[in-house]
Amino acid sequence: MPSHPFRIREVAAQAGLSEATVDRVLNGRGGVRESTIREVRSAIADLERQRDQVRLAGRTFLIDVVMQAPARFTGPVRAALEADLPLLRPAVIRARFHFSETGHFRETAARGLIETLENIARHRTQGIVLKAPDTAEVNEAVARLAGRGIPVVTLVTDLPRSPRTAYVGIDNRAAGATAAYLMTQWLGRRPGAVMVTLSRSFFRGEEEREMGFRSALRSMKPGRRVIDVTDTDGLDATIRGLVLKALKNEAAVPAVYSIGGGNTAILAAFAEAGRPAPLLLAHDLDEDNIRLLRGGQVAAVLHHDLRLDMRRAAQVIMSATNGLPDFAVVPSAIAVVTPFNLP
Repeated sequence: MPSHPFRIREVAAQAGLSEATVDRVLNGRGGVRESTIREVRSAIADLERQRDQVRLAGRTFLIDVVMQAPARFTGPVRAALEADLPLLRPAVIRARFHFSETGHFRETAARGLIETLENIARHRTQGIVLKAPDTAEVNEAVARLAGRGIPVVTLVTDLPRSPRTAYVGIDNRAAGATAAYLMTQWLGRRPGAVMVTLSRSFFRGEEEREMGFRSALRSMKPGRRVIDVTDTDGLDATIRGLVLKALKNEAAVPAVYSIGGGNTAILAAFAEAGRPAPLLLAHDLDEDNIRLLRGGQVAAVLHHDLRLDMRRAAQVIMSATNGLPDFAVVPSAIAVVTPFNLP
């Protein structure tokens, strides 16, 4: 393994492994699983990106970011937090990342997420930033973390039935209502149903966006029908197939509100079905959406400042562990980004 400037103790803390295990990996001794070797390499890579923080003097906060989401979202989350770490001086914030984009949550993904949370709880951590479905299993896991004194900050999608410390993100109902307003204004009297796509209906944030959208649309355009396409996990192959299936039964679908992402796949499904490209409203300025905005294939993206969200999440954890005074967390601002005001 290539040389690096970090102590075994630092690598072990970052990887969530024992110092003895890390020592075996770093010195090339046998008896270590390949997955463990990958974890150590990943920890060293994290420390390399965060090395300015590691060298700072001050109190150290080790936080864990746990997310079930496609890589197109978890990548920007990681980048946003690591970009903001130096701004949290004089404290030293170090982050570990636990990302999964696998589907079928109620089967293997459920067990994997709960096991990840329980494994984190067994090691040193000052807090967890969590994006997870609002299920009984997840709420119970958060309750166990709270019982151990570990603060949990929910990101983008909330777990209001759990004893989480705070929610950081936009007001999702307001975001859905904003999408309905824009769609109503731009569609005018064009006939047809509108499609709403979700990754999973038990992500609270997505559910609230849909509820806000339906309520506002019903108020502004009572006769407009809504088609739901759900349980896509935000993965392109799944989205494309489900959208194609939904289009077979519809004469006209002039617009799509994409709550769960996968917009390249949505547009591909419309093209494959021989349909005109829809008026498409989306969330988050990931690489796909920036490209689609520039190409005029997405009408608008509802965006919030991920760097600010991640900074707030870290500050909540610091406050919960007596590193900062208490402060109120307010919903993030919702920005409507078009091809003409890309940041």
